[in-house]
Amino acid sequence: MAKVKIVVVEDEIVIADNICEILTDLGYDVAEPAISYSEALQTINEHKPDLAIIDINLRGKKDGIDIAQTLKSDYCFPYIFLTSNTDKRTVDRAKKVTPSAYLVKPFSKDELYTAIEIAISNFEKKTAESDLNDITTLNQSLFIKQKKLFIKIKFEDILYIKSDHVYVEILSNDNHKFLVRGSLNEYISKLDSNFVRIHRGYIINLMHITVIDQDYVEIGNQKVPIGKNYREELLQRINVG
Repeated sequence: MAKVKIVVVEDEIVIADNICEILTDLGYDVAEPAISYSEALQTINEHKPDLAIIDINLRGKKDGIDIAQTLKSDYCFPYIFLTSNTDKRTVDRAKKVTPSAYLVKPFSKDELYTAIEIAISNFEKKTAESDLNDITTLNQSLFIKQKKLFIKIKFEDILYIKSDHVYVEILSNDNHKFLVRGSLNEYISKLDSNFVRIHRGYIINLMHITVIDQDYVEIGNQKVPIGKNYREELLQRINVG
């Protein structure tokens, strides 16, 4: 599975670099730290993180809580606050945007790791419970919720569906990618018999296979791996001995 992607928003460069170094040591995929509201949104849009670590006290007109308010309304992933302040006003403001955790500086490597893992785990559970309402099928088409809209994708136009940690990537035959929160189990139950899971991270559309090799299939000019526990079912589905 892909590494958890994390964006750090911290305007104290030494502290930001130290946090990024710790995160890298812990095995996370870390983007270059952002130091302001605008940089944070730019980095988030570019890297599509699984989690953000945000210092509340940023210089400028908008602070970390303003960033969290934007994430809460326009995005869908967890965030953790960092702060040196534990005064009532700061805590009350922070509570309104429901962070996944609140770490007071200085904090230890173990405290940071624990906060991240619990935040990701809780978010995945919450997403699994709610995303079924964001996936609808009708007349051999899949409707996926993208912000306030439902986008229609015909079953026949789907090449494969790929799991990427807490995301699911749907690739259509015009090479358009739809990135949504969810799990493969939620999707396989809603698709027709042309779809089969060939790997713990992939569901493919049998109608678009061009080559089957020992370890992969070619579909849409891309090689998709076959998991050893899924190969037999794939061959049975296409009636190959």
